[in-house]
Amino acid sequence: MSQSASIVSDSYSSTQTLPAILSRLPDIYLSVKECSTRTQQEIDLLLLAIEALELGASEKMLATVERLELEEIIPNRVILWRIRCSNPWRRSYTRDFLTLNEAKALVILICDRARELMVLIRQLLVVQQQMKAKKLPLENHFRLSEYLERFRAHFRSRMNPRRTKVSLLLASEAELNDLAMSLLEKLLFCTGTKGMERVWFSLFDGEV
Repeated sequence: MSQSASIVSDSYSSTQTLPAILSRLPDIYLSVKECSTRTQQEIDLLLLAIEALELGASEKMLATVERLELEEIIPNRVILWRIRCSNPWRRSYTRDFLTLNEAKALVILICDRARELMVLIRQLLVVQQQMKAKKLPLENHFRLSEYLERFRAHFRSRMNPRRTKVSLLLASEAELNDLAMSLLEKLLFCTGTKGMERVWFSLFDGEV
């Protein structure tokens, strides 16, 4: 079962031309063809943060997939959901592994959405610093509170509380907020010069 995603993707790519945009990210040479569970978790959490940033994020993701011509990797909503469920923290964890091409497509999607949301991401991070400097609760700022509340709601509804790390995060609203803010920092990093490539390599730290 754990190999099903790889088998499907590999046979698919052998009969179809891969999206040209994938070439923007260099190949990573690993001892196995699939991504690690840590990489899969990081990718899904970044997508979760994007969903918490804006209403209708899922529809905008699918529209971005079409605009970037990534449909050969992510042809529809069901496939997007399935490959995101390779995150082992998920309630609906499929035990599948992302192929490198699937991971590339998701990272390109993440970075494109992050650039669209760059102004908002910067604003929220600046507000966080200001609130901390004044020793005020982050929830005192409406827009930041809204992001954190949505992120916590998404995390609670989608992640498996039987996972040790998930249960620890769920038990501490402050730690869950810290996770949400750290993901914003990573999204902002995506928007910088060579940000996409740097984020891509960071997902495989210690594995190459």
